[in-house]
Amino acid sequence: MLLALAAAGNLADSPQDPNELKVMLQGGPADALATLVRDAGGMVTHKLPIIDAVGASVTRDQLDQLIGSPLVQRHIDDLARTDDSPEEPEDPAEACYVAGALDLEMSPDGLNWRLYKREDETVALSELAMTWPAVLGEISALSVAGKKITDRQLRGQEAGSITLSFTADTAPKVTEHTQLTASFANKVPDVFWKNVAQSDFGIVITISDDCKTELIPGYRDNHNNSYFPTVVGADALHRHGITGRGVTVAVLDSGLWETGEIANNTAGEPRIIGRYDAINDIEGESVFDASGHGTHMTSIVAHSGPVLVDNKPTGSFKGIAPDVSLVTVKAFDDAGQGEFLDIARGVQWVVDNKERYNIRVLNLSFAALPRWPYWLDPVNQAVMRAWAAGITVVAAAGNDGPEPMTIGSPGNLPYVITVGAVTDSWTLDTRDDDYIPDFSAQGPTPDAHLKPDIVAPGGHISGITRPGSSLTEELPQYLLKTGEFVMTGTSQASALVSGIVALLLQIDPELSPDDVKCMLTSSAEPAINADGRLAYSPFQQGHGYVSATRAITLGQRGCGNADLDLAAEIAGTEHFQGPAIVDNAGQVSLPGLDSMLSGEVPEKGLSETRKWGVKEHIERLPNGEDNPTQSDDSPFDWAGMYQDEAAAIEALASDPTPMEAAKP
Repeated sequence: MLLALAAAGNLADSPQDPNELKVMLQGGPADALATLVRDAGGMVTHKLPIIDAVGASVTRDQLDQLIGSPLVQRHIDDLARTDDSPEEPEDPAEACYVAGALDLEMSPDGLNWRLYKREDETVALSELAMTWPAVLGEISALSVAGKKITDRQLRGQEAGSITLSFTADTAPKVTEHTQLTASFANKVPDVFWKNVAQSDFGIVITISDDCKTELIPGYRDNHNNSYFPTVVGADALHRHGITGRGVTVAVLDSGLWETGEIANNTAGEPRIIGRYDAINDIEGESVFDASGHGTHMTSIVAHSGPVLVDNKPTGSFKGIAPDVSLVTVKAFDDAGQGEFLDIARGVQWVVDNKERYNIRVLNLSFAALPRWPYWLDPVNQAVMRAWAAGITVVAAAGNDGPEPMTIGSPGNLPYVITVGAVTDSWTLDTRDDDYIPDFSAQGPTPDAHLKPDIVAPGGHISGITRPGSSLTEELPQYLLKTGEFVMTGTSQASALVSGIVALLLQIDPELSPDDVKCMLTSSAEPAINADGRLAYSPFQQGHGYVSATRAITLGQRGCGNADLDLAAEIAGTEHFQGPAIVDNAGQVSLPGLDSMLSGEVPEKGLSETRKWGVKEHIERLPNGEDNPTQSDDSPFDWAGMYQDEAAAIEALASDPTPMEAAKP
């Protein structure tokens, strides 16, 4: 997640006088506060009636005068600086001097792997290890960074593998962006190169003990298939005509590159119906995406390009909800920085224009270190009004994991749908190697609420971004040769869930935000170990792995925010603490957590004990699905849940009315 919610940056019309303070004043009606600021000689920068506040630029003397007014019940006067920018998801290559491209170019001529140097100084390799299909024979020619590996160095190869150690004199030296090329002794039929996968090859470049760059397994065809719609079951809905048509999603981010498969739906019709620049308070003009992050998030939600397998359409699409209408709101700059006053103004615009554009979903793929209790956070206050207006808000958990209590704002708001990340280890045929990566932020929130609510695919998610954007310039190794950009983080996971929300709303436009949250959380699939206990705590996985199809078939209503009172919250008469327990040493727990949670440390990758979901857990037990019984002393009645789910699916099979009714 490359966006950092921060209170730093330049207001569009703020003076540069160092004696001026950037402040927020809250209390009386925004119009009255604006008049108060002007009468005191200050400049109003933001009018925020959604939270009864204004942003202003004032001197210290003017501020002292203003806070003496009974209209001002609260002020924040340190908006010119912040230490709240969260870190990016940790990339193992970040600490290394050389990064390898995510894709390997393979052809009858051999291999070509692009390498990108991160530092100014020259970098020398200490070791190179490669593996390949033995049918190709030995490597006949190999070069790294323009330096040919000698025939003498290539001697002694084993079938399908080689490891080369270099001295200071023989080491290839990387001085700029370059490549590794290899060709093989055996000529094989062209069909081999059509069917071979990147995962059939292995390359590891070692610079030092703590600096290695490794070729990732990759997907077979990231150009024609984005894969993540299949992982969450959205592809099956696409083939039933459930594509988000009739629903508008607002993406509050860094702007949008209005290119074909984002600008148009699956029928080629224009579908960007609203644009707002919250930084400069300009409506209706295109919002240039200097960063590229906003375009990538929108692509995950709405990419309308067809999925092709063997060059044939499958009936599915590359985005989760390819026919939604789009509203884009810009509140972040090219570096991914944004002021919370701009963000609040963007949320206000979305609420003000909900009916005009039929905005039903608001995607917030960013997070920052919480500075206040959730009910005092100005962005959270605005987001609560959006939820109350009938807009389902989806927020990223943040990328500051794996420590507890790292959930960012606005994901710390108990009402919204907060999404953590899971990665599939580049495999689609099994979920046994799907795991929660370390970067995914963990709960509880500072106010003891359980977060995230769910986890969703957030590892190596491909999509569209603007060529030449900050992202592509800073991270060229993530730009595939076919033009897609691959990113990892809870930003991607939350955008994916926003797309699923749009699918649910197409099926039933009467769903409230609380209904949607209940459907997603009640149908999510927890990670369960063989002992019948949870593989991850609720602070890590929430209710579990999201599923679009399960949300429709098994999702319940009535449980979303049932223990909260939004009206009282907005009125300021009541605020809520969650059930988490934090002891004096900072350790977090829940009542009964020890009996719920397995004592095993979850594997990062393939697991012989972890299964996602009740069905997979029960059907791997010795008694099998014909006689599912609880074979352990787990506190969960997984067998009973399994039977309930099977009965619900059987009943739906005899009456598929909801999905049939939603077809266009």
